Amino acid sequence: MTEDDRIKLEAAAFRRLVQHLRARTDVQNIDLMNLAGFCRNCLSNWLKDAADEAGLPMTKDGSREAVYGMPYETWKALHQSEASPQDMARFQSAAKGH
Repeated sequence: MTEDDRIKLEAAAFRRLVQHLRARTDVQNIDLMNLAGFCRNCLSNWLKDAADEAGLPMTKDGSREAVYGMPYETWKALHQSEASPQDMARFQSAAKGH
């Protein structure tokens, strides 16, 4: 496999992951963080980091919109629920290594 082929496949997998997360609005970021150690915000931060490293212009709001499919504040208003005290405690415990 060539480097270009690998990059194309990785990009396709990233796009599919983003599409999947956009469709699964029932899955909260706190759930993702507690189970997998990353969330939609992490993906958007990684996307912005990659843009910064490549010298490409991208704002934090732009990277979040690229992942969420809409402005972050709109997504939060439509889909984000309050995290339970148990979820927050679990997050605080798991976040120490993140």
